[in-house]
Amino acid sequence: MASAPFRFDNSWSRELQGFHVPWQPAKVAAPRLVFFNRALAEELGLDAGAFEGEAGAALFGGNAVPEGAEPLAQAYAGHQFGGFSPQLGDGRQVLLGEVLDVQGRRRDIAFKGSGRTPFSRGGDGKAALGPMLREVLIGEAMHAPGIPTTRALAVAATGEPVRREKVLPGAVLTRVAASHLRVGTFQFYAARQEREKLEQLADYTIARHDPDLAGTEGRWLALLRRVTERQAALIAQWMNVGFIHGVMNTDNMTISGETIDYGPCAFMEAYDPQAVFSSIDHGGRYAYGNQPVIAQWNLARLAETLLPLMVGDGGDEAANRAVAEATAVLESFTTLFEEALLRGQRAKLGLQAAHGDDAALVKDWLALLETQGVDFTLAWRRLADAAAGDASSLEALFADPAPLGAWLARWQARCASDTASSADERAARMRRASPRIIPRNHRVEEALEAASDRGDFGPFEKLLDAVRAPYEEKPANAPYAEPAPAAVTACYQTFCGT
Repeated sequence: MASAPFRFDNSWSRELQGFHVPWQPAKVAAPRLVFFNRALAEELGLDAGAFEGEAGAALFGGNAVPEGAEPLAQAYAGHQFGGFSPQLGDGRQVLLGEVLDVQGRRRDIAFKGSGRTPFSRGGDGKAALGPMLREVLIGEAMHAPGIPTTRALAVAATGEPVRREKVLPGAVLTRVAASHLRVGTFQFYAARQEREKLEQLADYTIARHDPDLAGTEGRWLALLRRVTERQAALIAQWMNVGFIHGVMNTDNMTISGETIDYGPCAFMEAYDPQAVFSSIDHGGRYAYGNQPVIAQWNLARLAETLLPLMVGDGGDEAANRAVAEATAVLESFTTLFEEALLRGQRAKLGLQAAHGDDAALVKDWLALLETQGVDFTLAWRRLADAAAGDASSLEALFADPAPLGAWLARWQARCASDTASSADERAARMRRASPRIIPRNHRVEEALEAASDRGDFGPFEKLLDAVRAPYEEKPANAPYAEPAPAAVTACYQTFCGT
């Protein structure tokens, strides 16, 4: 007898009754598996052969719920563009269950686009093929340089139309996450003043993500501190690759510190702290340069949910103490973020030892890029060429290279004072810290259009191969390293895909 394809161990449904609605994914007309992540399957300890042919298509399309799954839709709330919605929830997602991967880590397995749930709020619960393939591309591009992220295990075309601005082919994404616990999950129960449920949720969260804190005195504050540390490190990594999430609502901030929900996201090309690509971010709330501030704001919303647990029955004195302690943790975010950001920037500059003037050196470098509209990714990459002794490719990015020359002299003097290493060794370190390939927005759109409009997955597969090897100098990947024409970037917009 064949073994089950997944070995589920479903702690959420087992331990958090009443925190979700049991729900089955909708069946679809003609499921067809169009993407399967074999590397991730191996990481999860899955037998890739069990997902071949019609059986895999039926499973990942939602027509055949795998043995051991306990499908459910989670409840959560959230601040969306600053306004609070007390009930959001999994409007088009179904959590199948959890597995323990080959390293013993607990991972969620969830469908996205699998039909209406009780939280759909009038939506159809479906997803279009293009946005689901975007999740694949961006998730793998983030995973390749080690940025914490949810990942796509599979995408199945449904054989059904999805009606948005136009009729699009439908699809279901299978997403893998450390968990789908969000700041908004805590907000849901805090808004209802359900303290017992809030404590139950917090204890479950600690057991899952910070088990060393389980049962300890002061664990609620300690949980806030851990989430703050994870988010500070994550946002610093976003900033150092030019990533713009686009919709940093509190329901899109994970407790685990993983990037989640690749909707109107994009990678910045010409350096601009005010860069916004999301069609729904009219005020620039989630612009590239605002991301650290928004992360801290979201964490403050998490702190608000934990305060009742921190205060307990201690009265005004305990309340004042809890607010002061939570505020101190929130204020630490800025230092944690800036330290993580500068560590990454030092690596990109080829520096090993810290120096007091490094932050100013980086600030002036970024000011040069902004003033002349220089491509962020190419500038860092070609700085490595300058470290190896040839600055010509870097100079070619600047309309006026004179200010660059003055900055290069400062940087070269700083390199000379750093830990001894050859020019080639420094350049090699820098190339390991700055990707050559990012999912350029025009390439992403080309790939998604070809797959969605013509059923041609060749451009998608080639781009996926490129973003999975972001540091390599493969000649075949050279076109993926080049930015879009300025006219294309100037009018580029991304959309939620909902």
